[in-house]
Amino acid sequence: MAKLYFRFGTVGSAKTLNLLAVAHNYRQQGKEVILIKPALDDRFGQSHIKSRAGLEKSADILVDDNTNLMSCNFEGINCILVDEAQFIAPKIIDQLRDITLEHKIPVICYGLRTNFKKGLFEGSKRLFELADSIEEIKTTCAFCNRKAVYNLKHVNGVATVGGPEIDLGADEKYFPACASCYSEQLLQPAN
Repeated sequence: MAKLYFRFGTVGSAKTLNLLAVAHNYRQQGKEVILIKPALDDRFGQSHIKSRAGLEKSADILVDDNTNLMSCNFEGINCILVDEAQFIAPKIIDQLRDITLEHKIPVICYGLRTNFKKGLFEGSKRLFELADSIEEIKTTCAFCNRKAVYNLKHVNGVATVGGPEIDLGADEKYFPACASCYSEQLLQPAN
């Protein structure tokens, strides 16, 4: 049986680097993969999947809330890899589950568990509900050496939980943080 995988981690845990390495390995073996990402993630260009290490590939499919993956031709596809899965609507996650069952294609989703307010993203929540395999990709806190568990947002150098749940950014805005440093950073006064 093909499985639905969810590999999650904080910002800076090399999720996208891992996705691109898996894609490379499949292709090196002459196997076909499809790369999917949410259309709203345009930080590095509309169709680019780019790791902080600099590796990048173009997405084959961009999804939004109205995408119907079941209408796609998956003939000859050996694996589907999904970047930034936290931004994908639960009904699209359901379609990914169905693909594993109907087309017998493994689907590996990479994404954040929680937003900067420590709440589950809807896409991540659905993956926790449906995935056959859930794996944490670990990294250390940006402020100490403990394991990072949260995504800490900074605006103008000050930690905050303000703003909309989806607020795109990269290294200039988000930092991996342990629970202790997350709380301490939020208590720091603005300069």
